[in-house]
Amino acid sequence: MSTPTTTTTTLPPKYTDSPLPLIPTPKFLTGKTDSFTIEASHMALSHNAFIRGFNTVYQQAPRVKSPSDKIDFAGYCLAWADCVYAHHHYEETEFFPNLDKAAGQKGLMDGAVHEHEAFQGGLNKFKEYLEENLTEWESKELIGIMDEFKDALHGHLRDEPGMIVELGRYSTVERPIDILGIAEAAGKKQVNLSFMFNTLPVFFLNMETIEFEGGMWHGVFPPLNGLAKAVMLKGVPMWHSGRWRFVSCTPEGTLKDLAV
Repeated sequence: MSTPTTTTTTLPPKYTDSPLPLIPTPKFLTGKTDSFTIEASHMALSHNAFIRGFNTVYQQAPRVKSPSDKIDFAGYCLAWADCVYAHHHYEETEFFPNLDKAAGQKGLMDGAVHEHEAFQGGLNKFKEYLEENLTEWESKELIGIMDEFKDALHGHLRDEPGMIVELGRYSTVERPIDILGIAEAAGKKQVNLSFMFNTLPVFFLNMETIEFEGGMWHGVFPPLNGLAKAVMLKGVPMWHSGRWRFVSCTPEGTLKDLAV
């Protein structure tokens, strides 16, 4: 009598916050609700989306095998790199200069700019490698490049929110700094249709809000509601959907299984 053959299917594992750990928000750590703490917390949440994006690449790269998956994954990786670059470009060209102007001082965030420089070369190398090897990149080489800049990147993402909190001392009754308004105005200048469809999903869909810090940011940040939320989290990702399957989170803000 023959023994029945059983087939086992290995499902992809669930995303985990590694190798880079998430960073806490200043509001969660201190309970403060002043505008500088809130803006610093928004920055920390944004940085955590970049961290989860990094981790999704790091965890999934060794599992991507087919040429079609490789080109989708390369597109995802490049979108992540472009999102990080756009964030720091917005800071250096709009956010930081306008903070200096409001405070009447120069170079308040020069430390953050120097931190950008510390990992920018590695990020450029990451992008160049993928652009030159869209379907032939090797996970060992890709992760090796990521290892070269991951500590400098994470150190910056961890430290910058605290720098924002410290700027509160420059805001006085005589010269108040509307840091939330400055950040909002600067951010709006970075978004265009190309960025929205080709890059933004890697930001919004790497933002877990259900469990992080007890869910205190769910429905609060990112500030999307109603139709805008549906468009950004479900409509826009239909474009280049092959790329966005590699994200860490569902549109509802929960962690999901890896794509491969």
